Amino acid sequence: MSIPKPLNGIRDVLASGLGGALAIGTVAWLAQASGQPLLMAPLGASCFLMFVVPDNPVAQPRNVIGGHLVSALVGLAVLSLFGSVWWAMGLGVGLAIVAMRLSHTNHPPAASDPLLILLAQPGWGFVLTPVLAGTMLIVAVAVLFNRLRPGVRYPQRWF
Repeated sequence: MSIPKPLNGIRDVLASGLGGALAIGTVAWLAQASGQPLLMAPLGASCFLMFVVPDNPVAQPRNVIGGHLVSALVGLAVLSLFGSVWWAMGLGVGLAIVAMRLSHTNHPPAASDPLLILLAQPGWGFVLTPVLAGTMLIVAVAVLFNRLRPGVRYPQRWF
């Protein structure tokens, strides 16, 4: 992973924080207004990548959305097959890492999705909300917000 480089000093630092706040705030507001579960903790870490190192491959939309989808599916499969036992947590994370690497959707925050799933034990609908809907929303905010930032080009690529 590349080391974050300040584009415009303190302005860039503050813009990164504002972007993350707007992305999560927007999704939280939509979740409250719609009554749909659109948030999950790993999305905060995804925001860090999209607003601090937006040029990094792991911060690109394909990786953010795909990594969370792949990892959530792995977590739900492990939960369905083995239940929420201690060793399934390690297996889920390990398999999520393998699945992301094989699918070229590497996104470090998504590796925690199986842990969340094994602890919360949601149904298969979790893949749609919050995973797919939540990731698509934060990516949309990141695209719009980062296009307004001088010197930032996000996304670098979609696929």
